[in-house]
Order: sequence, then structure tokens, then C-alpha cells
Amino acid sequence: MSKKNAIEKFNLDGAVCLITGGAGFLGQKHTEAILEAGGVPVILDINKSAIDKVVSGFKDEYKSEVEGYVVDITDKKSLEDVKKKIIDKYRSIDVLINNAANDPKADEQSGENWSRFENIKEAIWYNDLSVGLTGAFLCSQVFGSYMSQNNGGIILNISSDLGIIAPDQRIYRKDGVSEDQQLVKPVTYSVIKHALIGLTKYLATYWAKQNIRVNALCPGGIYRDHDEEFVQKLTNLIPMERMADQDEYKSAIIFLISDASKYMTGSIVTMDGGRTCW
Repeated sequence: MSKKNAIEKFNLDGAVCLITGGAGFLGQKHTEAILEAGGVPVILDINKSAIDKVVSGFKDEYKSEVEGYVVDITDKKSLEDVKKKIIDKYRSIDVLINNAANDPKADEQSGENWSRFENIKEAIWYNDLSVGLTGAFLCSQVFGSYMSQNNGGIILNISSDLGIIAPDQRIYRKDGVSEDQQLVKPVTYSVIKHALIGLTKYLATYWAKQNIRVNALCPGGIYRDHDEEFVQKLTNLIPMERMADQDEYKSAIIFLISDASKYMTGSIVTMDGGRTCW
């Protein structure tokens, strides 16, 4: 077999890549990246109608094989069942992208300001951690264990710039609103995104001898028609003075799940326009 040159190492060469939360916006961008690099994306999501819609769209646009499976990533039996289906169909699992998470927005509030630390209900705490952290743990356990027995693989955890720093709650503030009603980024988001970095380092060392590489990507915010005042406040915190474009993380995903990063494990790639430098 001829040796790959530097550019060829970015080619995914038919690698079977699982994306949790794959029917969401960021999951769809990961799927696009995998398709564009020659990989085989497998979308995992709990929302069947969303899966059907995005799978149909990808098949029309890329004329490539894209499959989606309904699965509850907080339920180990559900994951084991879908693992069997995937292996029966593809005979391999090469990449796992732990992307799924609840993403409570600071503006999704009514009545009592539920997002403030003093008011967070235990049910919200447990549900957010169940999806964003326990889900990543269980997916890594189920699919990573398979990889460890089958010549290795790659796990990529999607953290956040807020897995490196605390949210600056000032960007959500509104004039004329009392302190107890000011909008904030909920604590669960920070805890989960920080914890995914710990999971990354743990698994990178735990499975190194089994040829499993585990890294994390910490992206900054993606501009999607956000409120102009919010964008100004946020971009004031970013040396590059802008949010990310919608397709800007795709090349980083390809790098992290391809042979281009073959000597890289336990690493945290921060891609945030420089925000965490300040």
C-alpha cells in the first residue's frame, strides 16, 4: 500500500462515523464534513421526524449513503440494540462523535427565571446531565468498547469554549431588568462542557493501547441570525471580533477524525476566534 501524503490523510476513506444528536444543526454540519471527506455518516438521534427530514435532504444533495437511527443515548439497552443494527449493516464502527446535548438558551424563560443558579430545578439538572454527559459516557462505553476489541477507532467529544472558561453573563443582561430576572447561561451547560474535557483525557489514556484516539473540540458560538445587541456584546470578547460562520468547524472535524491527526490523543482543540485567550 502506498504511503498517504499530507492531503490524502484527511480522506476518511469510507470510515463509518456515528454522530449523536446528528439531526440537530451542529450534527448536520458534522455530517456534511464526513460526506465531503469520503466517510459514511450514521446519524443517531431521538427525534425520528428530524432524522427522516435530514437524511432525505443529505441523500438528495450529496447522492451518497446516509442512514439515521432512532436511539435514546441515555438508555444503554437502546444503544446496544442500535450498535447491533449498525454492525450488521456496515461491519464496522470507526468514529464516534459525542455531539448530543440539551442546549438551554438564556432567553427561553417565562415567569420565574428558571435559568439562574438559585432557581435551577433538580429535574433540569438531571435531564441536562443525562443527555450531555451520561449520554457521552454510555455511547463511549458501548461503541468505544466495540472499537477496543476491533483494531481501534476515534472518539471526538464536542465541548465548547465554555468548557474552558465560565460564561460571561454580562452579554445576556438587559437594561431595566431586576437582578433576579436577568438572563443567564444555565450552570448545566458549563458543567457538562467542562466534564467532557475530563472524559476526553480519561478515555485517551485508558484506551491508548487499544489504538483508540480521543480528542475534544471546543467551538465558539456560531452566528445564526442572533440579536444584534447580543452579537455586539459577545464579539467584544473575541479578538477576531466575530462569531463563527456556519461551516467554519467542518475542516476541524475532518482533521480530528482522520489520519491527519494520527499522533494526537487527549488533546483539546479550541476554535473560538481567540475568546479564551482573554
